[in-house]
Amino acid sequence: MPIELPKEARQQAIASIERYFREHMDEPIGNVAAGGLLNFFLQEVGPSVYNRAVADAQERLLARVQELDIEVHEDEFGYWKTAGRGGRRST
Repeated sequence: MPIELPKEARQQAIASIERYFREHMDEPIGNVAAGGLLNFFLQEVGPSVYNRAVADAQERLLARVQELDIEVHEDEFGYWKTAGRGGRRST
């Protein structure tokens, strides 16, 4: 499944790449080249980041599911514990 960014996020990413090149590299990068570099990273590195994020989400969800019985546990057969020793409950 290809990783795609929404139009606004893509524009911001391209602008960020251009700024990075202006501030940290000997030569600036143009808009088209920055878009190509972004496409490369989305295709080449993006799946690794995406898969790690999915694995992290699965891990957190699994931990929550494993705690579900603790969070929503109800004691069973509790009538006699709350009714008292006389066997009759006052109403």
